[in-house]
Amino acid sequence: MKKVLLMGKGGAGKTSMRSIIFQNNVARKTRELGPTVSIESSEVQFLGSLSLNLWDCGGQDVYFNNYFATPNHHIFKNVEVLVYVFDIISAELDKDIHFYQTCLEYILTYSPDAKVFCLIHKVDLIQEEERDKVFIEHRKELQVRSEPIQIQAFQTSIWDETLYAAWAQIIHCIIPNITALERNLTNFCKLCGADEVILFERTTFLVIANAATIKHPDIHRFEKLSNIIKQFNLSARQQSHSKSMMIRGSSFTSFIDILTRSTCVMIIISDPDIPPAVTQMNIAAARTHFEKLETMHKIT
Repeated sequence: MKKVLLMGKGGAGKTSMRSIIFQNNVARKTRELGPTVSIESSEVQFLGSLSLNLWDCGGQDVYFNNYFATPNHHIFKNVEVLVYVFDIISAELDKDIHFYQTCLEYILTYSPDAKVFCLIHKVDLIQEEERDKVFIEHRKELQVRSEPIQIQAFQTSIWDETLYAAWAQIIHCIIPNITALERNLTNFCKLCGADEVILFERTTFLVIANAATIKHPDIHRFEKLSNIIKQFNLSARQQSHSKSMMIRGSSFTSFIDILTRSTCVMIIISDPDIPPAVTQMNIAAARTHFEKLETMHKIT
């Protein structure tokens, strides 16, 4: 089980993003969520053999002081990933960074191999033309304040695909057999004669891996697809629709289908000589193989 700490000051948006990614909530309903009291720990089953122990830590000052008290240092033990959320319009940025740096001290002591991600959140509250500039300034400061730890930083908002982009990267780094999964997906893409194959985790619809035989100009397409497909899936659950879908365009055909108990796959094919029935047969034939990949911690 992989332990993930989700930390940040109160009101930064931690619980909202957790509810969207892991509980299929929608952004407009996050206003109904109350603040986290102390620590809310939940187990998330991810890709069959991978379980996440997600600790959503309340961000009020009294809670942080409690986390740093000697008897509670166990919070920082055996951590695989620390996700620290910063409110980009916070009026107390210095205090935010002070708490963040203290967390890093304990991470270095108790979980020195943990990966650290900083999410510069609520970027939708910044004028669009200023977002990249403000984000880059925040990222540079955090990189300096985080030394000697190497961090990854993302700008995020619950209102667009940036949240999915960040969490896809976070999850990607803790999948134990990701290299083997990507290699097999590449082989599957070639076998299908596909332009691209994209693998999604079935509950969160985060992109796990992809393989492509052509270059696509939109580097943000995965996150956009995650958002679109997740909304379709929620609608399908409510209306008892099929879990598979085929979309025909003027120059391509796209297939979305269940691949394993934990994943869905999207296959994009532009070759008009490949019948849809062949692609559907390929998906069915690949299910057992990818099911085995999910349950193996080490693939040779």
